[in-house]
Order: sequence, then structure tokens, then C-alpha cells
Amino acid sequence: MLRKIVRYLDAVVARDPAPRSRWEVLLYPGVWALFWHRVAHALFMADLFFLARLVNHLSRFLTAIDIHPGAQIGKNFFIDHGFTVIGETAVIGDNVTIYQCVTLGGSNPTNGVGGKRHPTLLDNVIVGSGAQIIGPVTIGRRARIGASAVVTEDVPEGATMIGLKARSTLVKAETWAKEFMPYGTPCKEPCEPTGGTQRVEDLERQVASLRAQVEELLAARSDGSQTARENERW
Repeated sequence: MLRKIVRYLDAVVARDPAPRSRWEVLLYPGVWALFWHRVAHALFMADLFFLARLVNHLSRFLTAIDIHPGAQIGKNFFIDHGFTVIGETAVIGDNVTIYQCVTLGGSNPTNGVGGKRHPTLLDNVIVGSGAQIIGPVTIGRRARIGASAVVTEDVPEGATMIGLKARSTLVKAETWAKEFMPYGTPCKEPCEPTGGTQRVEDLERQVASLRAQVEELLAARSDGSQTARENERW
């Protein structure tokens, strides 16, 4: 048992340059969250669901990390910092690293196979901070999920995923919010305190007048220069 603990602490030190010793790692909330999850998962597998939830509740209170007792987690799992949520049917392989504010969330149970509704992370996956992995998707070995990425489809082995998955609903606001007025302004031109069309027309007239004046000045200067050159010839 002691050797397993030492190997785990060394695995964390190898992935995190911050700690100066194994003793510092023992203070990490991710380490304690994993410890309490091992206890809760054992109770869950023994059908002691209430006790498993009680341990999970205590762990979440102490570490700010919520790992459902039903989640299956492999060796050397490391959560760097906290505020992470891992769902009931999530499966995590060996040597997986997750940074803060990550969600391994669920989708509609009917979309999964056999009720599985949370992601599967294979060995050596790294998930960046703020990433959201939703549904019964599989993240291939050695894949990298970038910070704040949203993943809703399977990721190939060794791939790096970045960016958002959000797409338009194709429902225009006018179809369901016809009475909405920006800033509560009942005018023809949205977001204009006064008649916007009239203001644009006034500005166009002013620009045209200024342009005519500039052209007259340029013509007068040109005529004056030509007259001066003729006088110099005489």
C-alpha cells in the first residue's frame, strides 16, 4: 500500500513542476478527492448508495471537486487544482491529467449505450482548464483537450482539440421576441435615441455642402495661380 502511494505521489510530481516534495502533494485537493472517491466507489459497488453519496458529499465540501461514486477511475489520475465535476458513468483510464474547472458531463440517457451518458477518457489524456466534455464520447489515448474547449464527439488517438462546439439554433429572435425593443426605445431605428434616418440625411446634406465649398476654394486657388503665372510672363 505504501509503495502504491509513493508511486502515485511521484506520478503527480512528474506532471506538476510546482511541488518541491511529496509532502506538498499530500495537500493537493485533487489527491484527497481521489482518495475519498476510492472509498465512495467501493461503497457504491457494494450497493451502499447512501453511504457512498455521503462520502461524496463530504469530499465535495472539503475539496470543491465533485466525483460521482459510480465513476470508474484508473491509476495515477491527477486533478490539478479543483472545481471539477465528473459524472456517474464516466470512465477514466491510467495517467490522465485534468486541470481546474473541467466538466465530464452527461447527456440524454437514451443517447448512450446501456445507459452510459458520460465521457470515456483513455490512457494519458490531458484536459485543459475550463474544458467541457459532454455525452458518451470517447477521448482517444494521448489526446489533448485545450482550455475552454467543448467536446461532444469522439476524439481520435493523439489528437488535439481546441475551440467551441456551439452552433446556431437557426431560430431568429424576431420569431419569438417580436415585442422586444432594445433599451426599451420605441423608435423606428433600434438603439437610436432620436430619429436615426433623419439624422443620417442631415449629415449627408452637410457633407455635400462642405464638399461643394471645398471644390469652390480649390477652383479659386487654381484660377489665382494661373493668373499669377500669366502676369509673371508679361
